[in-house]
Amino acid sequence: MSLKGWILYNNEYESLRNEAYETQRLVESAQELGMDVRAVKPEQIDIIVTMGGRKSILVEGEYHHLPDFLLPRMGSATTYYALAVIRHMERLGVRVFNSSQSVEMVKDKMYTQQMLALNNLPVPRTMLVKFPIDTDFVEKQLGFPVVVKTISGTQGVGVFLSENKDKFSDLMELMSAMRSTATILLQEFITDSHGRDLRVLVVGGRPVACMQRCSTDGNFKSNLSRGGEAKPYEMTPEIEWLATETARVLDLDIAGIDLLFDGEHFKICEANSSPGFKGMEHYVGVDIPREIYRFIQIRLGNFG
Repeated sequence: MSLKGWILYNNEYESLRNEAYETQRLVESAQELGMDVRAVKPEQIDIIVTMGGRKSILVEGEYHHLPDFLLPRMGSATTYYALAVIRHMERLGVRVFNSSQSVEMVKDKMYTQQMLALNNLPVPRTMLVKFPIDTDFVEKQLGFPVVVKTISGTQGVGVFLSENKDKFSDLMELMSAMRSTATILLQEFITDSHGRDLRVLVVGGRPVACMQRCSTDGNFKSNLSRGGEAKPYEMTPEIEWLATETARVLDLDIAGIDLLFDGEHFKICEANSSPGFKGMEHYVGVDIPREIYRFIQIRLGNFG
């Protein structure tokens, strides 16, 4: 019997990330494999908490047979409502890749860094901003330049580089004056990784592709969505281990792991629970949807 799945996505998030490509590829690839997969937005879904029974979730006001699996594709833009939908489907026995717990964990960049450091994985020194901020303390602990990040974000959105103490002070004064409720992280700047990094895609505990991303305009960010370029990169044992351990610690079935160059080694920048893969398919030539569905089929014991 063919598998039935739902992709949980968000139009606004896709517009920000240009992720319509990923959703379309996942739906089309499922059809080619004889699977019944549809894309569903959280706002199309209503959930009803009951003591039992699978008729507690509706799509556009109608009861539907629940899918065999759910693929959340909202990443850092996952709202409380979307998380509630994911949790509810988990409660009803639907297999979810990635789980609500892992999605929520990875959405919080500070928590992610704490979990990785707890497991003795190499990460940049990171601190949480509290106002008023002591600039001298930041200089002593992290130095300058320093990377300034919002607690959640994707594709380089909400990431800044303060080159020196004065520029950092100006940025912090602006944020303080705006009385922003945004939670801000500070992270040491890894000089060797200026304008370049690695993206490793891990599926089911197995690294399936690796590419190096490079900026083309001198910017310290290398995101392809910002006009960067990429090329395949050799998957060394160190890269494989860092990527798979990161996915394991964060309990991610499907993950995009970003690594920073640090001399002859690497540090883990962050993890993504809903990694884009348009660039990976273009530059590395790996069929990512088939890798994902092959893993799901094995995990669910269904081989078409």
